[in-house]
Amino acid sequence: MATTQLSLQILRPLPAAGQTCGRQSYSFQSRNSAIRTRRNMKWVLRLSLVDQNQPQSQSTGVDVKQLVDFLYDDLPHLFDDQGIDRTAYDELVKFRDPITKHDSISGYLFNIALLKNLFRPQFFLHWVKQTGTYEITTRWTMVMKFMLFPWKPELVFTGTSIMGINPQTGKFNSHSDFWDSIENNNYFSLEGLWNVVKQLRIYKTPDLETPKYQILKRTANYEVRKYSPFIVVETNGDKLSGSSGFNDVTGYIFGKNSTMEKLPMTTPVFTQANDAGLSKVSIQVVLPLEKDLSSLPNPNQETVSIRKVEGGIAAVDKFSGKPDEAIVCQKEKALRSCLVEDGLKPKMGCLLARYNDPGRTWRFIMRNEVLIWLEEFSLE
Repeated sequence: MATTQLSLQILRPLPAAGQTCGRQSYSFQSRNSAIRTRRNMKWVLRLSLVDQNQPQSQSTGVDVKQLVDFLYDDLPHLFDDQGIDRTAYDELVKFRDPITKHDSISGYLFNIALLKNLFRPQFFLHWVKQTGTYEITTRWTMVMKFMLFPWKPELVFTGTSIMGINPQTGKFNSHSDFWDSIENNNYFSLEGLWNVVKQLRIYKTPDLETPKYQILKRTANYEVRKYSPFIVVETNGDKLSGSSGFNDVTGYIFGKNSTMEKLPMTTPVFTQANDAGLSKVSIQVVLPLEKDLSSLPNPNQETVSIRKVEGGIAAVDKFSGKPDEAIVCQKEKALRSCLVEDGLKPKMGCLLARYNDPGRTWRFIMRNEVLIWLEEFSLE
């Protein structure tokens, strides 16, 4: 698969609840996530060697703020040649995630090395903050490619890590990972294993330029992505799954423009509906990212226009097969329902992203996506 284009962003924690993170802010917790959080916290308490209820007056002088700053600097090196600083961890540190456990720093580092060799992971740290007397929580995204399979499937995990601090040594003595995409995060989680296996399927993504985005969160039903701005050439379409207007917009990039300039092909092809009934449709082709509006030639046809998409936060459902109108509408309805249930505010309309030439791609490996823009979103 083509490498998902991501930009590393290490975000400092919000100073107080309700303040914004950049332009997007939204704090939410659905009933299911609240239940999951309570279950996960019980698991962490069982793992921790530290009594989080110990009065602060009995502290041995652990500077938790310094440890927060340390993690901001250290964790981005999790999978690079520098690596993390092992001296910050007790020798008998307990590591748990839904499918892995180790009870020493050596086992913890072995797990990191194994992931590095088999999956070529990219780690993106969103925030770090103190959540208990001797507890720090981090939020992250990890994107990996399984290198042993010829199609190199992409696996995405997002979640939080709860790290316990030993008050006697001032070092980390427990590290528990919780994935956003599953309910049962206890080791050993069959749900977690199945979540991994499902991501090993084949999706054919052409090796072409695509809009840049960062995956902020992956749930069981959708991804939340932050898109950078991009430019499209567009014209009117007939329906979300239709191809009316496709020759007009591709004609523009093949030289039917004011300077007869030929532009590289990109992916995906978007069809967008801006109304609740999904009936007012445009078809769009993404233009090369190095271009700006001032450097692009004018279209020859009056029905074709160039427009900058400002980007933003979108919820995305990826699926394979031929995206006929009934399937697309069903996917849009299901995605919108999940977003509302999770306390998010989806905007009107949606986009269908089609990555493949339907005449040259087997249906079962096609990559299609339904996207819905969100009003606001925060990783709090």
